[in-house]
Amino acid sequence: MGNVYLVGVGMTSFGKFFDKSVKDLTREAVDAALTDADAVITDIEAAWFSNTTQGVIEGQFLVPGEMALRNMGFEGIPMTNVENACASASTALNGAVTAIKAGVVEVAIAVGVDKMYSEDKSKSFEIFDGAIDVHRREEEFAALEKLGEGVNPPPDEIIPNQQRSPFMDVYACFAKQHMKMFDLTQRQLAAVASKNHWHSTMNPKSQFNFEASIDEVLDARLISWPLTLPMCSPISDGGAAAVVCSEDALKHFDNKRAIRILASAMGTGIKRSPEDLENHITRRAARNAYEVAGIGPGEIDVAEVHDATAMGEITQSECLGLCEFGEGGSLAESGQSKLGGRIPINPSGGLESKGHPIGATGLGQIYELSNQLRGECGDRQVDGARFAIAENGGGIYGIEEATCCITILGK
Repeated sequence: MGNVYLVGVGMTSFGKFFDKSVKDLTREAVDAALTDADAVITDIEAAWFSNTTQGVIEGQFLVPGEMALRNMGFEGIPMTNVENACASASTALNGAVTAIKAGVVEVAIAVGVDKMYSEDKSKSFEIFDGAIDVHRREEEFAALEKLGEGVNPPPDEIIPNQQRSPFMDVYACFAKQHMKMFDLTQRQLAAVASKNHWHSTMNPKSQFNFEASIDEVLDARLISWPLTLPMCSPISDGGAAAVVCSEDALKHFDNKRAIRILASAMGTGIKRSPEDLENHITRRAARNAYEVAGIGPGEIDVAEVHDATAMGEITQSECLGLCEFGEGGSLAESGQSKLGGRIPINPSGGLESKGHPIGATGLGQIYELSNQLRGECGDRQVDGARFAIAENGGGIYGIEEATCCITILGK
């Protein structure tokens, strides 16, 4: 199996775009990736298309990739539609990489697009209902609530009864478990959010571009204790794409800007106790990815992790080995995960600030990290970055994510 390279990446801004369709966002992201690769549509031999929301919101449950890609001129090639919850886009990339490693194609494209905003807000939140076992919903939430049993909000912190993604309650359960096991503080959660909002001010494609101090994050509207609004990712519209090729095909592209995909590892969880963090889904997938890549967590220079909430970043930074278990909160509070720190995490602003169009999120991470390794991120550039890691998880099964994808890139 030969090496696989990223030769072109493209991304729309993430935000609220009532005037743009799935096809519009697809065209914008794909055109940008093709331009970045100095490629044309006919160079692409196969496509993987990630989308999770169009079925719920518009009724396009089937063949969304064919509808979006053929609309812009792709014809005659295999197209694979991918839906894998919030990990859909990185799963699409994994499919393209696997096909190239298998020698099936030489040049492929992975595309992720989602429109989550709808005039009917109930549809926007309905999207999340299928990311947990629909036959065991009550049992699943009961098990999650047990994780943080005994950790209760202060008496004046009344959890509001409002429309929100159920995953905010899930992450609140994870946060309370971490508080019980490792004495995580709400202030440390706020430090993660404050850092990511600061990072977003340097990213013109980010949904939010405002700073928020730790105290401002703590004083913001409560969503699900201990999580306040700035600690939680918004729903978003957006798209991202990546052109990948084999080593043999690299001669047709600008190999000075090509980024090597050192590992693309996917996994699901196993039965474990809540305290057995060494077998957390991300920890297991990361071990596999590091082994394939031939590097360790100490060699990672920059990371993009799935911070659907600030708690997500803390969990994943620990599971990726960027710090020890129990130290994710202090890592953020100390400034070590900030630009200029020991291991910058989410320099894009992360999901909390950059936005979270589910089907595009994983490729949005790849867009950021590719440009970091190229040295093309301007004010948010991580100096001397050579190795980067992305973690993209989705859904809930039992006490952790249902699926996880780890991508390691090398300069």
